[in-house]
Amino acid sequence: TDALPAELHPCMGLGASIARLHEWQATRRAHFDRGHAMHTPVPHVLPAEMLLLAYRSGVFPMADGREDEDLFWVEPRERAIIPLEEFRLSRSLAKVVRQDRFTVTCNRDFAGVVEACSQPRPDHPETWISTRIEESYRALHRAGHAHSIECWQDGALVGGLYGVSFDRVFCGESMFSRVRDASKVALAWLVALMRRAGYGLLDCQFMTGHLASMGAVEISREDYRSLLAWFCADRVQASLPAAWKALCEEAQPAAGESGAGESASSPGKLIAHSLTQTS
Repeated sequence: TDALPAELHPCMGLGASIARLHEWQATRRAHFDRGHAMHTPVPHVLPAEMLLLAYRSGVFPMADGREDEDLFWVEPRERAIIPLEEFRLSRSLAKVVRQDRFTVTCNRDFAGVVEACSQPRPDHPETWISTRIEESYRALHRAGHAHSIECWQDGALVGGLYGVSFDRVFCGESMFSRVRDASKVALAWLVALMRRAGYGLLDCQFMTGHLASMGAVEISREDYRSLLAWFCADRVQASLPAAWKALCEEAQPAAGESGAGESASSPGKLIAHSLTQTS
């Protein structure tokens, strides 16, 4: 059935939750297979409510390869997060953001961002984003709980990131860059929009040198669970797409205003200013 197990409660005990997640998943899959036995096989899409339950419990799915139908639930012993008020915007990156070298959007091409993130890289020849996981995130996006930040240049998608959003939490899943600084700009925009919208926790999952340079820190599994429970208990003031729209509107001068043809500000200038106030 589609109902979540009654024993599971967001941000509560994890041990039993994982076992019940697997049990519920098996039940759903058996139901799915019976109902589609005569049709062409398709990747099994994880229900949105199941994914949200997993994230609220502190775990997330990964796979061993692009075509892998199996997945495993991950809960790192050390969790990377970026404290929103401690985000580091270097002078060089602030210049790139301020100059609006990229057109930055939210949710314009979620599928394109996930697909780009799933591509093999020199240091990672195999991806953890299987077709099944990709389809599951696209379904979560349609349900309003997964968002993307895109960077465009000359009409081409050159960088971006995506992640899962619930309560006052955003869990970054992956990012990519085809042009220098594109993924960094996307992350800077994400942090600024999260601040505006009233988010409290940016989960980066695993630490990298790239993230550390921008203010990411590692905390224990127990500390992460405590933060997660705290920020699951409240709601954001606005969604990320709404925060993006409001910022873009703020950057545009009012009709008839002096200098309307030459905006006194720009989206990039607003982003850089908001981040350098405390960075």
